[in-house]
Amino acid sequence: MRPETDVLLSRLTTIGTGGPTRAFARPTSLAELEEALRFAAKRGLPARAVGLGSNLLAADAGVDALVLRLTGKLAEARVDGDLLIAGGGATNAVCLHRVRDAGLGGFEFACAIPGTAGGGVWMNAGAYGSDWAAILVRALVATAEGTRWLTPDELGLSYRHANLSAGQIVAQVEYRLAPRPRDEIASQIEKLVAQRKATQPTNKRTFGSVFKNPSDELGAGRLLESCGLKGFRIGGAMISPMHANFIENAGDATTADCIALMTEARRRAREQHGVELEHEVVLLGDLIVQ
Repeated sequence: MRPETDVLLSRLTTIGTGGPTRAFARPTSLAELEEALRFAAKRGLPARAVGLGSNLLAADAGVDALVLRLTGKLAEARVDGDLLIAGGGATNAVCLHRVRDAGLGGFEFACAIPGTAGGGVWMNAGAYGSDWAAILVRALVATAEGTRWLTPDELGLSYRHANLSAGQIVAQVEYRLAPRPRDEIASQIEKLVAQRKATQPTNKRTFGSVFKNPSDELGAGRLLESCGLKGFRIGGAMISPMHANFIENAGDATTADCIALMTEARRRAREQHGVELEHEVVLLGDLIVQ
């Protein structure tokens, strides 16, 4: 497969910012993925998967990397007994549809996470009291050197973290779930979706949660709200008036605008509460949050 060049990451991220990537490919099978990773390795390029682009902030100047979006067989999902088997590029929405039809519960929390199976592994995504670590059996991780299955322990899953780095691409994921009546699954999903819409700016262009929740009782959103940051704006980026742990593209935002907002938020949290916030969003390119 021949990767594309100079594809704008603003087209691939939900916040809508970011410059061109050196190379971009859409592998449809494990063989194509491995070929793409060898291509990157030969040229000294790091390889990163973007999923739906919902937890990414890419440099305005671009990224010197091979960026991948998994498609085809790598984006399919199916149920086998009590297992949900999903390609790394399978969206959480597709996975939810499969398990709901099969009468398997335990994945309902993912309705609040607009991403993919592989992205969920990468950051041990979670919401509403559960996360990937609670249901993950193993993940197939591809590199230029080879592909192998890793268990949750081998992945080192912890709060919004896995021991994965550039060049390691989650090609397939297996989850173990439990039987649950379909109407209960549907009711739970409906409840969680309504809760999310009531508390988060789901109809705005964002990249999802900005910061991890600190260890104290006050979550990142309420902490930043107490710092007077709701509605605070730099350039085209604005801290959401609805939830202070979200940054909205309020019109022609740049990644630099978002980084400036994050830096200001960290400064206020540090000075007013003595809390060092750690960003949850994945940074692509030469980006630093002070």
